[in-house]
Amino acid sequence: MSIEFKKAVLDTGMTIIAETDPQAHSAAAGFFVKAGARDEASEIMGVSHYLEHMMFKGTDELSAEAINQGFDNLGASNNAYTSREMTCFYAHVIPENIAPATELLSKMMRPALRTDDFDTEKNVILEEIAMYQDNPFWVLYEEAIARHYGSHTLAHRVLGTNETVSGLTRDQMAQYFNERYAADKTVVALAGKVDFEQAVAQIESLCKDWQTSVGDRDTTVPNVAPSAFTMKDPRVNRGYLIGVAQAPASNDDQRYAAALLAQILGGADNSKLHWALIETGIAEEAQAGYDGLDGTGDYFVYASGDPEKLDEIWETMSKAIGSLKDTISQDDLACLRSKMATAATIGSERPGDRMQRLGRLWTMTGQYLPLEDELAKIESVTIDDLKAVCDAYPIDRCTLGRMIPGEESSD
Repeated sequence: MSIEFKKAVLDTGMTIIAETDPQAHSAAAGFFVKAGARDEASEIMGVSHYLEHMMFKGTDELSAEAINQGFDNLGASNNAYTSREMTCFYAHVIPENIAPATELLSKMMRPALRTDDFDTEKNVILEEIAMYQDNPFWVLYEEAIARHYGSHTLAHRVLGTNETVSGLTRDQMAQYFNERYAADKTVVALAGKVDFEQAVAQIESLCKDWQTSVGDRDTTVPNVAPSAFTMKDPRVNRGYLIGVAQAPASNDDQRYAAALLAQILGGADNSKLHWALIETGIAEEAQAGYDGLDGTGDYFVYASGDPEKLDEIWETMSKAIGSLKDTISQDDLACLRSKMATAATIGSERPGDRMQRLGRLWTMTGQYLPLEDELAKIESVTIDDLKAVCDAYPIDRCTLGRMIPGEESSD
């Protein structure tokens, strides 16, 4: 491949990075803002996600219709998302449209924040919260995360709560925007058939008036302690169980072993939990996952089934977790390496995927790692590495939550 990494830092502190490929048939741009749920004050929880919606409501010069029509006219595949760590706005287009797509992204990120739009969108956000309240996994996961992290801002819910969103004002959002949506908290990632020097000059001109941020993220490792709770909900007729445990941070080289370990334990197919719980008929669903975060990370394990079997499900899950260190085989590791390498390589053929990987990695770690080097790191993970992560981050030392049918309660 003829892919070349390039980087520029503007006087405003904005970082522009790219993996240029003159042979690509498309191009992608993404604005990554280091602003997510963990950066919010508790009383305005959900403001990052709410603000993501407001970006599409128009600027002082562009209406919401003009923004949407603009992306449509470019044939763009565009969207946005908010997480605990960041908010991203992106577009994937044919090469000749990357400059106008970048311009449109930059303009929409200076929203008018009109009060009428704010009030209307609040109802949309509250409806979205209500929709997720119908998802037992999501309800249980958010509650487990909140209890696990306690007073730390990593406990925040990305969507916020009915109370925090209902109480949020337009001026509070504007203040948060001015503090966080700043040049020095923004990474612009580009990939594909891109003229980097031209893109840098364009972005510098478009974003020259962006402000500097106020305050830094708290990246201290949170103090967590295992706990257990049970939720009752009359709307469910199955039992649900989730555990949240600490894991390596996003800039820790152990993250590769942690990601592999989570897949060995609870990947979609052929995992330890699949064979122990689903193939035996003890549970209907079973999975595990890993999320590397800024300064820390977390695992989750999840299962659902007959409410009367939750004790058996957790006992079986605990045995699988407890024996994981001693039952990992070379075949397990080789199979997963191949799957991860295949997924990463397929993604590398799409500029949109490369842009996402590039932007997220730089936003989280401030580093560039070529895909080939990342694949080499995955390939170099040994069984001893997996065992070391098992010892350092025991998955069964977790915040354990259950949801069962019954009159609504939580203890």
